[in-house]
Amino acid sequence: MKKEDCFYLGKIVSKYSFKGELLIKLDTDEPDLYENLDSMFVDLRNNLVPFFIESSQLHKSDLLRVRFEDVDTEADADALIKSDIYLPLDLLPKLEGDKFYYHEIIGFKVSDVNFGHVGTVSSINDSTAQVLFEIDRDGTEILIPLNDAFIVKVDKDKKEIILDTPEGLIDLYLD
Repeated sequence: MKKEDCFYLGKIVSKYSFKGELLIKLDTDEPDLYENLDSMFVDLRNNLVPFFIESSQLHKSDLLRVRFEDVDTEADADALIKSDIYLPLDLLPKLEGDKFYYHEIIGFKVSDVNFGHVGTVSSINDSTAQVLFEIDRDGTEILIPLNDAFIVKVDKDKKEIILDTPEGLIDLYLD
């Protein structure tokens, strides 16, 4: 399994017991969707390795307590701490309406109600305080905040996003 075919679910943050149990901090708004998985991929030295789950249960709000098969000791568990956890993309719940996952909109065409055609979504930058659309306009990068107030429509069938951005925002990148 390749990372691009998966989504990030969370990170192993600590041991839970002396018998190899681990706590995974889930990066989701709906942790209960992931309580009864059969397996997950652990990122070990940039390789996704499948681990089968013997038992799991939610622990506090966003922590999943997991016991993997063949992880029976503290040393086994220690080797996995701080590892990222991934699941195949087909396990993501489907989103309705204008809601989307960031990976879904890469390559979508972007238009603005006042400006017209802006460009194509090249990526989503979520490493800053404000999540940004990174839009390629013929080699020029345009950054637009991913703000619900700016999004008029997301058409998944036509692979198009229509925005209504503040006047002059797009022009800042073109002068």
